[in-house]
Amino acid sequence: MSIEMVNIFQQAEHPVLPRPTHDERARQDFAKAMKGFVQQGLLPGLAGVFQGRAAHVFAKAHGRPPADRHDIRRAMVADPYFQHYAATNRIAQELLWDSVIDTIERELPELNARAAELSAASRAPLETDPDFPTPRYVTAIDIHCMPGGYAGEVAPGDISTGALYDRGVYLYAMGYMGPMNDDMGRSVVNWLKRNLPDFAPERILDMGCTVGHSTLPYKEGFPGAEVTGIDVAAPQVRYAHARAAGLGLEVGFLQRNAEATGFPDAHFDLVVSHILLHETSGKAMPAIFRECFRILKPGGIMIHADLPPFDRMDPFAQFILDNETWYNNEPFWGAMRELDQLALARAAGFPEPRFDTAPMAVMEFAAQSADYAGAEALAEREFTAGEYAPGGGWEILFARKPQ
Repeated sequence: MSIEMVNIFQQAEHPVLPRPTHDERARQDFAKAMKGFVQQGLLPGLAGVFQGRAAHVFAKAHGRPPADRHDIRRAMVADPYFQHYAATNRIAQELLWDSVIDTIERELPELNARAAELSAASRAPLETDPDFPTPRYVTAIDIHCMPGGYAGEVAPGDISTGALYDRGVYLYAMGYMGPMNDDMGRSVVNWLKRNLPDFAPERILDMGCTVGHSTLPYKEGFPGAEVTGIDVAAPQVRYAHARAAGLGLEVGFLQRNAEATGFPDAHFDLVVSHILLHETSGKAMPAIFRECFRILKPGGIMIHADLPPFDRMDPFAQFILDNETWYNNEPFWGAMRELDQLALARAAGFPEPRFDTAPMAVMEFAAQSADYAGAEALAEREFTAGEYAPGGGWEILFARKPQ
């Protein structure tokens, strides 16, 4: 079964999404199109450059062929095609943020006021702390090259970096996160419904929720559950709370650290995260697994959705993905994928952790497969250069706490 990645989505508006002018939207559309050109026009050419040129140069210099992703990088960095690709990709990444900032700066007082009004009308909890110790792995760099990083603030009650993240991630993903930027959460909910049809969680926690885009599908999928999102960045939490309220969903958002959440023991039935782990650190990641085990009820489920570990893909695919480490301010991206995540989960107390694939919800939708008949085909596909998610699915680490 062949399913192509066809982008048919535009970002859905909601009350706190920045509203660009005609010219601002044109610049944003250009930034999105440029990202698409890099991914689908330039990136696929890297394989031919490596096989036809760079690998031979490396073998002549070292007396052996490239053995791993590190060798492949050494072979490629001096090649002008790769240099052109890497430079263009970095420029495209910076350009997409720049294209959104003008809109936010023009609208910020109104956005902050609108967010405060929406949050005040919601019955769901909102918690921030001006003295919160935000981890250095978040504050030390502007992750994804996003100006101000996740936690930057410019005014009291500020939501600017939340608004920047919401619109910027849509452009970064070239629309492939769906109209609500929620494909990861929606994909995991679909996976749960398909694989555990009798699972009915009462309390759900989303760790590292940023603007809550992946959190809200859990409230939609399990409407009777109490759903909470936590993040270390106050502007993200404020924006997430107002965004949920503006979309008519009562979901709590709290400024807390996934390493030590402050929740009681055995409090949640389901703990999830979406591309959180690779933005933490080698010390934080085992602590997060231990915290998941502590706050889960007996029989509760932990799911971390991300991209695959490096040992689950070939060296050239590793090299492609590792460009995020080198050129997109993602210092833990590669190191995280080299860790034995299953061993870390077992050490935290989970006896039988395993990996599985949650097919992308937008691809299932694009395939017009209302009954998810295409899920197996999506799950079995391998990474192809130019796709937004490897193989059209999100790798999930699944583990259950013993009864």
